[in-house]
Amino acid sequence: MRDLADRVRTLKQSEIRKYSAKCAAMGGVNLSQGVCDQPAPDAVKQAAKAAIDADHATYTHMRGIAALRQVIAEKMLRFNGIAADAETEIVVTVGTAGAFAATVLAVLNPGDEVVVFSPFYSYHVNVLKLFGAVVRFVDTRPPDWAFTKGAMESAIGERTRMILVNTPANPSGKVFSEDELRLVVEAATRHDLLIVTDEIYEYITYGRAHVSAARMPGGAARTVTISGASKTYAVTGWRVGYAIAPAALAEKIAVVSDQLYICSPAPLQHGIVAGMHLSEDYYRRMQRDYRVKRDLLADTLRACGFEPYIPEGSYYMLAGFEPGRYRDDTHAAESILDEVGVATVPGSAFFANPDDGRCQLRFCYAKKMADLEEACRRLTRLRVTVRS
Repeated sequence: MRDLADRVRTLKQSEIRKYSAKCAAMGGVNLSQGVCDQPAPDAVKQAAKAAIDADHATYTHMRGIAALRQVIAEKMLRFNGIAADAETEIVVTVGTAGAFAATVLAVLNPGDEVVVFSPFYSYHVNVLKLFGAVVRFVDTRPPDWAFTKGAMESAIGERTRMILVNTPANPSGKVFSEDELRLVVEAATRHDLLIVTDEIYEYITYGRAHVSAARMPGGAARTVTISGASKTYAVTGWRVGYAIAPAALAEKIAVVSDQLYICSPAPLQHGIVAGMHLSEDYYRRMQRDYRVKRDLLADTLRACGFEPYIPEGSYYMLAGFEPGRYRDDTHAAESILDEVGVATVPGSAFFANPDDGRCQLRFCYAKKMADLEEACRRLTRLRVTVRS
């Protein structure tokens, strides 16, 4: 057999899945992977069932079913403040992952550079590298994960084509402010760059409003806004996402998506239409529930001797531990899993410089309340010792 392609030589399964598998095998509580194992809204499930019964089982339009594109357009205007044409500027994809992959393939050539904020979502960086892009990082630091205009400008080079923004962010929970997004749009305008924003956690915020880069002055013409149903409706396995882009670019994203995936699952698209008709009470209740879970986890971690960096959005929390308590973040994750049966993720997996995360772990609190409470009870049994 011939050797593997160069692009996959350094590709490996995420550390997150490794800890998830070990946790499942030992009957532990998984706070590592963002599977969002909570019940989906009844209206969403019922609409998907009805679509299956109605034999909505064939390929859809490569841009997605018309009804879903229409409710996405209405939602984008109402919630994000972005006017998008349902026929020419919206593409339904196989999750936000599919939207991102199709966008990268539609825009970047091998060797093109992309500016990414660190800590980062590892899928973004792995896909960029898989497709031959060069990643240039802008470092941010806890607790507010702020960046400077100078640091962003320093990351932009002659071959830079794109700035990637994840807001609310995984793993930090950072919600980019209007001022920060304005800096991003101004830099992209000066250097003629595309902005890609992954906004999958847009409805999960705590006190700071979500803002889309495409609503900033000059933003819409050079931004691909990516979001989807996975986190909002607790259907991470349904794989229904979407991209909003200027018409000419949306056309190419749609064609690439069609080549890779054909279409997002037809009956599940119908289910998400029902979800996007849910009342505002649903979203407010979801935010309240996640805030309670966030605060429970943060209080527990403090009691265990960790320093939680309180997220403004998403359902992830990075937490620091005192140097010397564990050898490093991998030792910390393995020790906690072995000692009390709670899975976490080593922080170094999310940083451009792994040393920045050597004393951090990522926790996911998108759990049923009973499971999160059990995880917190287990965490309180951790031994608080510091190695000399």
